[in-house]
Amino acid sequence: MTYYSLNNAAEKASFKEATIKGQAPDRGLYFPEQIPSLPPGLIKEIDKYSKEDIAFQVMQPYTTVSLPDSELRRILSETIHFDFPLVKVTDSISALELFHGPTLAFKDVGARFMSRCLGYFVRDNDQPVTVLVATSGDTGGAVASGFHGVEGVDVVILYPAGKVSSVQELQLTTLGKNIRALEVEGSFDDCQRLVKEAFADAGLNRQRFLTSANSINVARWLPQQLYYFFAWQQWADKDHPPVISVPSGNFGNICAGLLAHRSGLPVQHFIAACNANRVVPDYLGTGEYTPKKAIPTLSNAMDVGDPSNFVRILEIFHKEFHSLKKVMTSYSISDEETKETIRQVYTNDHYLPDPHGAVGFKALSGYLATQPPGQKGIFLETAHPVKFYDTVEPVIGATIPLPDSVKAILNKQKQSKKIGAVYSQLKDFLLS
Repeated sequence: MTYYSLNNAAEKASFKEATIKGQAPDRGLYFPEQIPSLPPGLIKEIDKYSKEDIAFQVMQPYTTVSLPDSELRRILSETIHFDFPLVKVTDSISALELFHGPTLAFKDVGARFMSRCLGYFVRDNDQPVTVLVATSGDTGGAVASGFHGVEGVDVVILYPAGKVSSVQELQLTTLGKNIRALEVEGSFDDCQRLVKEAFADAGLNRQRFLTSANSINVARWLPQQLYYFFAWQQWADKDHPPVISVPSGNFGNICAGLLAHRSGLPVQHFIAACNANRVVPDYLGTGEYTPKKAIPTLSNAMDVGDPSNFVRILEIFHKEFHSLKKVMTSYSISDEETKETIRQVYTNDHYLPDPHGAVGFKALSGYLATQPPGQKGIFLETAHPVKFYDTVEPVIGATIPLPDSVKAILNKQKQSKKIGAVYSQLKDFLLS
């Protein structure tokens, strides 16, 4: 598989090169030259396959030449060794729980896959690789966990000061060793801007071997397709595919789902469930895409005013606005609606969503209410609610039991360095 830059189709790279570079030299995102069709029988006979076999058949076309099949199978086995249960919440809505990995968030899959790919690709390098990543919440912890102790790889994580939950902050600031955290006085968009400036700095790149672990990196983005196949394997009514609602911030997750759908995965419709950061809902309503300054919300991992991966979604649909609208709808859910949804689902349905899952549930229930009776759907529960206990517990009036992985970090001291939202301060840190 060859990848091209969305800024210049002539700029090509292998999977290995795209993973190591993170972003094309022209600052474009990499995109696969072909969207592969699923192997015959995979969808119809998916119940017969193990998770590892499904993952291999989905990912092998994207990594061919760059990864031997045996190495890909090893990486996938280590990536998806936890559960992805589909849990009934109401008669028409189920939750796909993606928080059973080591950092209790969906991003464990992409981070683990990428860390193992990159570790394999740089194993003979003389110069260490610096993974530079911006996070609005869960990416930082997942990347920190995935890359912790990986030989030949240093990780620098930028996160917005005061805009991630206390558990998220501890997950990305307490590991030490090859993991370092920068607390940026600004928003996630500021963090993302600083990372992009670093990649565009030719002088810095001559002195530091930089790559990205955000969902702009193909090795982080592509394995997110696997969630949707695991959901389909557990979906009971194969004659009626589900509507799928995806909490969306930087749009990497739903973009992966749309890619899987284009490859042949049955999905009735996609919903991009957004919080007050409503750039995409406005775009689908007006046809005009206007980036805006990010607004802080309870569902902080989705606080993105200019989602990087939306350009990939446009590419999947050949930039045809009406084709995209047929497949994807988008809603904006307020903080008040988010809290009320958490309260109602917990009280009435005995299920506790985190703030991001609550946005997904609310958007899905709103969409289903406009459809003929009988349609059913799935929302992606992207993080364990304990990661947002300081938000969720006051809403439900109860204490969330702490998983062992959270208990282990609560008394640890965070290790981070504060910087302003100024590129020169990031550059000085990287060169120091």
